[in-house]
Amino acid sequence: MPSFPSSAPVEIKTAKRSGQASFKKGAGRDGEDASGLGDLMRSMPLNADAERAALSCMLKAPNEIIGKAVETMSAEFFYIPAHRILYQTLIELYQTRPNGEMDLITLNTMLQDRGLMEQVGGPAAVAELLDDVPSTGFFDHYASLLKQKFVLRRIIQDCGECANLAYDSPEEVTQLLDDVESKILKIRDAAEKEGDILPIKKHALKAVHTIEESFKNSGKGVTGLSSGFANLDAVTNGLHGGEMVVVAARPSMGKTSLVMNIVENISINAKERKPTAVFSLEMSAEQLVMRLICSRAGVEMGKIRGGFLSQQRDFPRLMQVANDLAQSDIFIDDTPGLSIMELRAKARRLKKAYDIQLIAIDYLQLLKSTSKKAQDSRQIEVAEISGGIKAIAKELDIPIIVLAQLNRNPESRGGGKPKMGDLRESGAIEQDADVVGLLFREEYYADNDEEREAAAGKAILSIQKQRNGPTGDVKLVFRKEYMRFEDRAPEDDDDEEF
Repeated sequence: MPSFPSSAPVEIKTAKRSGQASFKKGAGRDGEDASGLGDLMRSMPLNADAERAALSCMLKAPNEIIGKAVETMSAEFFYIPAHRILYQTLIELYQTRPNGEMDLITLNTMLQDRGLMEQVGGPAAVAELLDDVPSTGFFDHYASLLKQKFVLRRIIQDCGECANLAYDSPEEVTQLLDDVESKILKIRDAAEKEGDILPIKKHALKAVHTIEESFKNSGKGVTGLSSGFANLDAVTNGLHGGEMVVVAARPSMGKTSLVMNIVENISINAKERKPTAVFSLEMSAEQLVMRLICSRAGVEMGKIRGGFLSQQRDFPRLMQVANDLAQSDIFIDDTPGLSIMELRAKARRLKKAYDIQLIAIDYLQLLKSTSKKAQDSRQIEVAEISGGIKAIAKELDIPIIVLAQLNRNPESRGGGKPKMGDLRESGAIEQDADVVGLLFREEYYADNDEEREAAAGKAILSIQKQRNGPTGDVKLVFRKEYMRFEDRAPEDDDDEEF
């Protein structure tokens, strides 16, 4: 066996303070720490034999094995420093040599030129790698063993860091909790993502996949998640992962109805039903569900409140719609005063447990930020909330529709037509949003009965910003009695520009 330099013991810092006295009080029956942390000075999990075997496979068949290693492993899979140096050198040679060709002499030359030979144990230790395994057929198994040890080390390191931070008594406890949760949730993905060196072919294949999906949907105009509104999909090509979509309007324009109609289309009407989540800070879950049932059943909510339901027509419809709704995967959270960090934590859990494909938030200005900076400035608070929503969309790779209020400027403007500058605290929202749509119903601002009758039911969602596409007007019809939006048919279009 070659004499590679072994790793030095890894020290995990512990809190040396009076808190240790109370910590020991929780000792178990055998005097062992009841918290489960145990002896923090134990050596880190590793498999030295598997590390050597993986390197041996890479050196024996570089063209075949190193390509796999680039895609599935990182240098941190190797805990022994000498092994890590050898792995990094092999990867570099593979990428820089013509056709990835290399041999033992090439490897030794690079190690010698860089003054690394002694750190890996000398030429004899490197040469013995060739005889370490008889076949390269078990490389995937060796890589799997190294991945397991790497994940265990990450758990120990990250939990140790979290414990140290907790001992330091941070003032922002909610921020610490969010950071801890983020670390723990990322451990599962670390082995697949961290340290990957992706050649251009990987990005090219992803681009080809996108092109193929676009070709399959040629004529449909949808490459993302369909909103269920053909006119909206024609402008946006659907709702795309990682995007923050802002729908803003003055009160009573129907923005809650619009977003719930989109949720309904995705989770109930679509051929392939998708799980969705709704965070309602304004209305209770019961109110939202009642509106959704009445909207789908085509029954005015006033009939329910007034007790004027038809036993033959209305009641059976409501029961059928309620049953359909119960079978869908729509998750509603109506926690009042929700903070952006609480929303992020809940969204992560919903994504992990149910693989939700869309989040709707009603509405942005009711969210809170718990940082100290946010308490001193509403502008900073909105910026943190807006940036947090965009970060959640990117992290979970799903679209997030967030409703927002407009200020009173449209009401003082002729016709009441909104502009993007009418967004409350608009700077951060405009910057973070990928799509901004302003909802407007002309009849709301009509000056007389004749104009109001001519504009009855007509609504426009003006797409005034789209980072990856065109802007334009999405023409809709609003059925006020059912609180329901529908596509406006061409024959109903009066060709009036918004």
